[in-house]
Amino acid sequence: MPDAMLQIRDLELRYAGVPAVRGLTLEVGRGEVVGLVGPNGAGKSSTLLAIMGMVPPYRGEILLEGRPLAGRKTEAIVRSGVALVPERRHIFPELTVEENLRLGLVGRRSRDGASDDLDRVAALFPVVRDARHRAAGVLSGGQQQQLAIARALVARPDLLLLDEPSLGLAPAVVDGVFEALAEVRAGGVTILLVEQRAQFAVGFADRTHVLANGELRLTLSPADAGDSERITAAYFGA
Repeated sequence: MPDAMLQIRDLELRYAGVPAVRGLTLEVGRGEVVGLVGPNGAGKSSTLLAIMGMVPPYRGEILLEGRPLAGRKTEAIVRSGVALVPERRHIFPELTVEENLRLGLVGRRSRDGASDDLDRVAALFPVVRDARHRAAGVLSGGQQQQLAIARALVARPDLLLLDEPSLGLAPAVVDGVFEALAEVRAGGVTILLVEQRAQFAVGFADRTHVLANGELRLTLSPADAGDSERITAAYFGA
């Protein structure tokens, strides 16, 4: 396995005393794509929020390149090279596409190369160039998802967290989003991908962990992508 970019050790998260994640341990190597799948309430999104410092661990630890994230503010974690594309994208509909995109520059560790990165994401997601003067709120769901990923990438993260990038998108649009993510991966960005469309995650990621009731139940490889019965059983924690 490549050098660890992210390590989660015996993580437990609670909301109002109720466990949401129980004893989660996993590792994401530099340059890898690791998937997290499972039903609603499995603890997938909570895990991403804990990495970002938005949910404090009740127990366990999270390490970024060997350094603990405990007690660090979200802004500091972002400036350490972590970017989150949240569920439902959270773009600003009244701002233009270009204005939304430039918000990602706030999280950069250096302004050097910012213009090149803006050009790079425009090549990867042409909508951010072609519709740059339009209000982001008039874009289709797939275009808004592309904008959200582009906004995260202009921060030049080492680790990209994706929460349900296929949510609400037609299958053909999902294919396009994952093709773009393949290019992001080829550029050396490490990815932790939360998905409900398990087959997409299993086929795309180096390995995919199945969460159910806050616990890691099973790990799948890309070779399992064609085994719909096993994926379905794993998805429901069987």
